[in-house]
Amino acid sequence: MVTTTNLNYHVEIDVQQKRPKGEIACGDVFMSDIFKEEGRTILVLSDGIGHGIKASVLATLTATMALKYTRFHTKPEISAKIIMEALPKSSDGKESYATFTIIELETDGRVRIINYDNPPVLIIRNGQLFEPREYELEIRGRENVGKLLRCREFIARKEDRIVFLSDGVVQSGLGNKRYPMGWGVENIYDFALNQVNRMPDISAAKLGRKIINQAVINDNFEMKDDTTCGVIYFREPRKFMLITGPPFYKIKDYDFADRIKSFNGKKIICGGTTAEIIARELDIEVEIQHIAKNPEMLPPVANMDGFEMVTEGILTLGKVEEILENYNSDTRLQDSPAEKVVKLLLQHDSIEIILGTRINWAHQDPEQPLELELRKFVVKRIVKILTNKFFKHVEVEYL
Repeated sequence: MVTTTNLNYHVEIDVQQKRPKGEIACGDVFMSDIFKEEGRTILVLSDGIGHGIKASVLATLTATMALKYTRFHTKPEISAKIIMEALPKSSDGKESYATFTIIELETDGRVRIINYDNPPVLIIRNGQLFEPREYELEIRGRENVGKLLRCREFIARKEDRIVFLSDGVVQSGLGNKRYPMGWGVENIYDFALNQVNRMPDISAAKLGRKIINQAVINDNFEMKDDTTCGVIYFREPRKFMLITGPPFYKIKDYDFADRIKSFNGKKIICGGTTAEIIARELDIEVEIQHIAKNPEMLPPVANMDGFEMVTEGILTLGKVEEILENYNSDTRLQDSPAEKVVKLLLQHDSIEIILGTRINWAHQDPEQPLELELRKFVVKRIVKILTNKFFKHVEVEYL
């Protein structure tokens, strides 16, 4: 999952993928990046011809170049020409091939979609199909005569959704009785619209999973092609606060606790000493949950009025960083302390981290890895992953 935030709405982005049975590499490649100085987010989905390693290489090369040239504002018809010239020819002299969809999101709400041979992008507004004017760009180069880029531009509104696909979704079910010609674009549109109208607040992740799961069912649970579904959802932001570490100066303890009390959103505490300070200053009781040991061997969580949970500090955060680093669309989170923290982080959009800088000497063990010695290094790694991998809007305040 990736996300970015506009002044008026939050942009939730999630991509779900499945590869054919027996393949170790996915021939569909999704890449994204955010350029804060320009207020732009760029998403690229490329589908390499065939499947397996060869398709993955073609799609990776295409997506990487598309992201780079879009970053530097290269005209799409020129960048497409360069990409096609760069793709290696196969040993039999046939053209290597990869489709792509480029989506640019700007903080003022402008959306630009460039599509080359991927299925049409679905835009949902007010529970209906929204079709802004489409225009075509002819790819430069004598060898590319007749090859077109299909483009759309519009201003996004709150509650809009964008669904982009690889042809593995469209062709799912090909040859079976129900969908002899494949699931098809129209059926996918009807399915997505039905889900949105039944569940108006359905998340990007859930809608993407539902579409992919239906494609899996269409193929009798054995995918015949690489299959990708991405969903962009413009919605009201969900705010969250993570507090870890006491403030550097003890005299600031009350201001520290009062600052946290006034936050309007869900919040958790990672750190026993931190929780004790907040509980003392706000006159709240901390109730420890006595439960069986969890697989991560982390101390049990505690309950405190006004907070979702209270966990141990540096060890839990270290595990949170590990889970986030390895997280993908197949990850299923359980109920260990660290996994509960990850769930909360992924469920929210605008994340504020209050990082106290008072040293906890209990963790100054020279044999421990650096990220477990100093809390701020662990937090920096978490922030980097949340920002670059999940595109969360994260702010850190040092106290």
